[in-house]
Amino acid sequence: MSLPDVPSPFRQPSPPDRSWCWRLEDGAGNEVTVSAEYADQRFASQGDAESWVGEFWRELSEEGVRAVVLLEGDREVYGPMSLEA
Repeated sequence: MSLPDVPSPFRQPSPPDRSWCWRLEDGAGNEVTVSAEYADQRFASQGDAESWVGEFWRELSEEGVRAVVLLEGDREVYGPMSLEA
């Protein structure tokens, strides 16, 4: 008997032009390069994106991220939002 694949808690985006993502910034507003496990994350919804950053903000902060900007495709939705306590 085989078990079914366990789906990710974050849905994969359907149309790429409508995907949600975060721009990760340092304290000066420059984009930050982070390790592969946190880089280039794409989400199917705003809620999925916000849940992800809520779960990983500490790790992002440890990698030099000081603020995030939420994007839907190329459109800035809000931010920069500080990750500082």
